[in-house]
Amino acid sequence: MSTITATRIPYAATPARSSVRLTRRGRLTVFVLALIAVLAAGIFIAAGSVATEEAGTPEPTRVVMVGTGETLWGIAAELADDGDVRSTMREIERLNALDSAVLDAGQRLVVPLD
Repeated sequence: MSTITATRIPYAATPARSSVRLTRRGRLTVFVLALIAVLAAGIFIAAGSVATEEAGTPEPTRVVMVGTGETLWGIAAELADDGDVRSTMREIERLNALDSAVLDAGQRLVVPLD
């Protein structure tokens, strides 16, 4: 048989406990402060300008007034030189920030030049 001997570990060898204890409110406060710091860093990094010092050239456009019964498809069909009416419609929607293809009589539209 074997003999089991117990050895005593000196007090200094045991890890010291931290004297800081956070309550639930303290943990929440630390979390919120860390979240604010991360968001502030993200906003600071994302705020860099992507503009250049060179001036761009504006797109050549003209203004068209929508008549009674006219549709965006009809206007785009008149303007589409290459026959691609859908891309011309998308371009008109982009230039005028249109949410839909619904037009009102008397509405002014910015359209690309022919």
